[in-house]
Amino acid sequence: MGARLRREAKKLEAAFFLLALGALFLLFGRACEAAMGDSGMEQGTFVFLDEWGRPSAPTRGSFIRKRDEQWRYLLGETAYSITREAATERAFCGRFVASKEAGFYLCASCGLPLFSSTAKYVSGTGWPSFYAPFASQNLRQTEDRSHGLVREEILCARCGAHLGHVFPDGPPPTGLRYCINSGALSFLPERLLQGKGRGGQTLERAAFAAGCFWGVEQEFEKMKGVEAAFSGYSGGSTPFPTYEEVCSGHTGHAETVLVLFDPRVVSYDDLLAKFWQIHDPTTRDRQGPDVGSQYRSAIFVYNEAQRKAAERSRQALAESGRFRNPIVTEIVPAGGFFFAEEYHQKYNEKHGIAGGCARIP
Repeated sequence: MGARLRREAKKLEAAFFLLALGALFLLFGRACEAAMGDSGMEQGTFVFLDEWGRPSAPTRGSFIRKRDEQWRYLLGETAYSITREAATERAFCGRFVASKEAGFYLCASCGLPLFSSTAKYVSGTGWPSFYAPFASQNLRQTEDRSHGLVREEILCARCGAHLGHVFPDGPPPTGLRYCINSGALSFLPERLLQGKGRGGQTLERAAFAAGCFWGVEQEFEKMKGVEAAFSGYSGGSTPFPTYEEVCSGHTGHAETVLVLFDPRVVSYDDLLAKFWQIHDPTTRDRQGPDVGSQYRSAIFVYNEAQRKAAERSRQALAESGRFRNPIVTEIVPAGGFFFAEEYHQKYNEKHGIAGGCARIP
């Protein structure tokens, strides 16, 4: 009788597990639908930054809209209070007040490029100051009558984040001072996009799709010789898509990680070895609980040498007998990498998460 009860109990446990798993998938799907519903897929015109540090032509792109509780989780309390509640950080306390490195200042919420270091100057006010935006299309102005003052508030045009204010007391040629909170910004060094390391060494780039990019980015960044890794989208037809658009499966993009590495320290073959190690290359359009073409396994190659190395590596793995099922990893030319929203960059690190969703065979 006891053995029978134990068997029945195990059956019930298995049934509850399947129900819970099904509920999880349902919640994920609904969350994705809700995210798309929040954005409404309404579009505006913006100027984006490509993977080489070049501004795009004015391009149609979807607005990014999220509920307050989503922004609070994604940004953390400090950035949330500034960008969503229009708080102001203390003067001379922001991390970008005295920064002089060449590069681009992005919206800390969505990653839209807002200012270039070429327009940054020391205003003496205690906040990062710029005399011109990266592109006028990327900012929105509105009248602010808070605190008994009349000021021009500056917002990110794509996600509505509060950035700061603009004043008519700046230097030539514009005569304007864009006074911005450091907490509303993130910074992308120009040298990285131009393939230069901290010491001036030449960097090469590689791009891999291996399921959810959060864990993949984290794994590559751990490697010695990897200068930076970025989450983004590749392999599709929609330029500069949002996460919600990629999630819909209609863009053709895969969640991809761009790796900038020093070939003197870590080789492309080393990166390929890591790629095969951290995901299951035999599951088509799926990694663990994540299902869809955006989670496909793919290597995006930048030159003929990378193509040959990737094909050689894939063939050796197929002949090794490690997998029962055939390897379905695509090896295709890199046709453009589009940075994911800023809240996706270093996602695991920001939220104290380790690993990814892939089932390692």
